[in-house]
Amino acid sequence: MNADEELKCMLKDLLWLNSLIATELVQITENTSAILRNGTIPASCLAEHAQLRAVALDIADRSLPGTELRKHVEKHQ
Repeated sequence: MNADEELKCMLKDLLWLNSLIATELVQITENTSAILRNGTIPASCLAEHAQLRAVALDIADRSLPGTELRKHVEKHQ
């Protein structure tokens, strides 16, 4: 593998990892909000979080298709 291919692989890995972190942070935010609001999260926040998750998952799927991230994130919903 040449240097360009290694760099491309590394960037794909980093994009995937950042997508993982993003989806988990959204979940942490929702969990914290639910705790602070006694279980009630505003519908507008849930809708926006779903959109953010979708973008992060699309990036992850393009970067490294076939991982279990999408299945994992879908269990949160």
